[in-house]
Amino acid sequence: MTSSLPSDSQVTARLPQSVKDTLQKAADLTGASLNQFMIQAAVKEAQSILAQSQVIHLTAQDTDRLFELIENPPEPNSRLKQAIQRHQEFFSEAN
Repeated sequence: MTSSLPSDSQVTARLPQSVKDTLQKAADLTGASLNQFMIQAAVKEAQSILAQSQVIHLTAQDTDRLFELIENPPEPNSRLKQAIQRHQEFFSEAN
């Protein structure tokens, strides 16, 4: 039995005529259809948002502190030691 799923999806949006006119003018200037222009703009914005959510920006001072902690980690406190113990017990029981 073959699947009859469409290869494309459709999104519909209602917008004021003035917004559509602005988008159409911009699309015309780029040589794209209104649909192509809207998709390109939406994908560009989505990629920007996703990139921002996946990158951590550190100041020079924060970067120095991070590398210092990596190179010279502090001694584990009691809560970390307990967490390590629970982790080891959990995974030793799983085997």
